[in-house]
Amino acid sequence: MALGLTSATATVGEIELAPALGTVRLRRMLGHKSFVIAGAILSVIVVLAVAAPLVAPYDPYAQDLGNRLVPPAFMDGGSWAHPFGTDALGRDYLTRVIYGARVSLMIGVLTALMSGLIGAVLGVIAGYFGGRIDAVICYLLAVRLSMPVVLIALAVVSLVGGSLTAVIMVMGLLLWDRYAVVMRSATQQVRALDYVAAAQAVGASTPRIVLTEVLPNVLNSLIVVATFEIAHAILLEASLSFLGLGVQPPLPSWGLMIAEGRQHLLFEPWVIVIPGIALSILVLSVNMIGDGIRDIAAPENRS
Repeated sequence: MALGLTSATATVGEIELAPALGTVRLRRMLGHKSFVIAGAILSVIVVLAVAAPLVAPYDPYAQDLGNRLVPPAFMDGGSWAHPFGTDALGRDYLTRVIYGARVSLMIGVLTALMSGLIGAVLGVIAGYFGGRIDAVICYLLAVRLSMPVVLIALAVVSLVGGSLTAVIMVMGLLLWDRYAVVMRSATQQVRALDYVAAAQAVGASTPRIVLTEVLPNVLNSLIVVATFEIAHAILLEASLSFLGLGVQPPLPSWGLMIAEGRQHLLFEPWVIVIPGIALSILVLSVNMIGDGIRDIAAPENRS
């Protein structure tokens, strides 16, 4: 009877603890100014990207050679008909910036999903089993780290041809190393804890232990790495597109827009400045969210 009462008390305590923990984390989120600001900025960008066909004033591919290189509305000679002006083919720049956000977010998220799946699986396997399996995965990791990402991406994309699908596949297969390193270290720490030993003692299978005991406790680390890798993928795609080996025209991409505006840099610098600012804001907001998640999830490790 006493044992049953103790178990009931423990269950009630766990039920009460869950909302309390959620409330504490919510307070931390709302009290973290940079996280709130970055979250608001990223939310606006995501909404604009998703609702691009509804909010964009023009067709992103429609050309009007009679209105080439119209300045933005905030400059002399500009017009509110084209708030961000037009490019060298007369396409509305605001529309292409909005659609460019969709391309950048798609590439960042899909690349993070692919590389995160590869790196997380390898890292968890290496950290949990150790021994020869860990040695083999560490060797693969060392081989991957010995290859410069940008040079390998340039070589592969130049061979298979630049396209949205090719860029996502190449970066997804190259950017898994940070996931593997972080997940391996986090899994090694979790594996040594008492609740994992208790699960092994009661005869739980290895997949069950990994999925129910290890993975939920390393998920915060995975999310933090994913946010930084999304920003990394967005920058890498912009670099490839700038060099002409990423997203191909006429698809709107911020890196491609910067590349197309190079010849107009001296007289129409806004054709580079506008997509450059958009790219900087997106990458900075994603990085700030990742840093905020790290602070909120483990504030005792941050000064």
